[in-house]
Amino acid sequence: MIDIDVARRLQDSGLRWAPAEGDLFTIDTELLREEAFMLSSMVVEPAVGRAGEHVFRFNGTTEWALDSVEQHEAIWIPREDQLRTALGPAFRSLHREGDGVFVVTLQATADGEERQLRAPHAEDAYAGALLVHLTGG
Repeated sequence: MIDIDVARRLQDSGLRWAPAEGDLFTIDTELLREEAFMLSSMVVEPAVGRAGEHVFRFNGTTEWALDSVEQHEAIWIPREDQLRTALGPAFRSLHREGDGVFVVTLQATADGEERQLRAPHAEDAYAGALLVHLTGG
């Protein structure tokens, strides 16, 4: 799972979230930022609030008696497959080097220049590559 600060940077860089069952998110408050929640019709489900805003409803009392939270208050923590999909055609490859480091290669510029990003975990390499892709950096 990628770090919440990286997830926030992805969100701030333009990564959009269409919540779906199985997605992970956190609520960025001091008490909850270390807790990951999963959208699931059994526990947390996406819904529309009274004012038309997107909310996540917590069913039952399993989640500290949370009733609901607005989507804009949540930070999506994309999975490895979602990060790879978000890279789209810029994604070239993922491989693991002998020291165990994961390397994502992506087409970083319109002229076809490639860039490699390294990280200890595949999802972190994908997240770094997606940040480069979204920000042009």
